[in-house]
Amino acid sequence: MTTMPMFPLASVLFPAMPTALRIFEERYFVMLARVLQAERPEFGIVLIERGSEAGGGEQRFGIATVARITQLRSDDGTVGLLARGERRIEVTRWLADDPHPQAEVRDVPELEWSDELQPLHDEAERLVRRTLAQASEFTEQSWPADVGLSENPIDSSWQLAGIAPVGPLDQIHLLQSATTEQLLRGVIEATTDAAEVIAMSWDEDMPPADDAD
Repeated sequence: MTTMPMFPLASVLFPAMPTALRIFEERYFVMLARVLQAERPEFGIVLIERGSEAGGGEQRFGIATVARITQLRSDDGTVGLLARGERRIEVTRWLADDPHPQAEVRDVPELEWSDELQPLHDEAERLVRRTLAQASEFTEQSWPADVGLSENPIDSSWQLAGIAPVGPLDQIHLLQSATTEQLLRGVIEATTDAAEVIAMSWDEDMPPADDAD
């Protein structure tokens, strides 16, 4: 068991994915100072189940991702940081805020790769990229359809989950995957659902056809 500072958010961080955060609450300034004094500058990012990001008192899910700080900058009383998802952790016990959230955690086993999964990976990648391209017709997306992925197949599987245009509840379900196959099939299922919603939006936005005389 390890005690780790935690940062509750309204979004999920996956392993091998970057994130940008803006620190403006005093409790997270304290957390950041403690993290930077540690041997490894890392903390956990956990999805909020109920409540809001600011002020505390939120309820949180029990699985999270360790974020390692890669860059810091200070501007106008706030601190901006870039971090990268490293590994998954399970919260075994939430501790009292001191003053920031913290928990006792343990590592979740790493996913394993088999070359037999390559066709499934390729299918997931094609679907995610196609759906991102379709979604970009309606609204600006966080990731372009041609975004580069890692050459490491486990990392790129997590990255597909991270760039897929799906909501946080789908994301937390993907983060809980016990195997790489389960992760990739989950990405395909969630993205297929998202693509259907996009297709319905497309049909609703299309002007009615003129009657032919």
